[in-house]
Amino acid sequence: MANEDKYLNFEDLARHEAEGHDYRIVSKVVPSSEVAILAPHGGKIEFLTSELARSIAGADHNYYTFEGMKLSNNRELHVTSSNFDEPQCLDLIKSCRQVITMHGLEGGVMEIQVGGRDVDLRARIDAALRKAGFDSKVEITGRYGGADLLNICNRGMLKVGAQIEIRAGLRKILRGDPKAYESFVNATRIAIVD
Repeated sequence: MANEDKYLNFEDLARHEAEGHDYRIVSKVVPSSEVAILAPHGGKIEFLTSELARSIAGADHNYYTFEGMKLSNNRELHVTSSNFDEPQCLDLIKSCRQVITMHGLEGGVMEIQVGGRDVDLRARIDAALRKAGFDSKVEITGRYGGADLLNICNRGMLKVGAQIEIRAGLRKILRGDPKAYESFVNATRIAIVD
């Protein structure tokens, strides 16, 4: 979505938006884990992605969320994944072998797209989600494929990662159905090999 973003990168955003007022960064470092779960468009930017990242990380993995907090126009805080270069996030993932990013797509369908350059990880995530009954597919082409080398999911130690794009229709269901939410979280956690 680079052509629709207000800001080119994090530095550009930070010059115009106030941390603690317009956005916040929440992270947890688990020194024993080489896995990071990220929500670079969390809070009010792409709803439920922060909560999912924290839940998937649980107590045993690293997580990071960049969360929109504005009263309105949080979409302005979206920095496309290939330009997302917030220093705290980059520092966290540089020592992680697996990086998984949570994203939200528009649309009422119940679909999940799993992308990124980590062939094995994305296949495990897709298979686990399908086994749990979700409409998941691997998608590595186009603007939501996560194949760009600079995509934040591909900037960890191994320069490959996975991104999970969840349609708004499914996120609404996950938000209101604790069993479906838990099923999604558990399926994604199963795919992580630490």
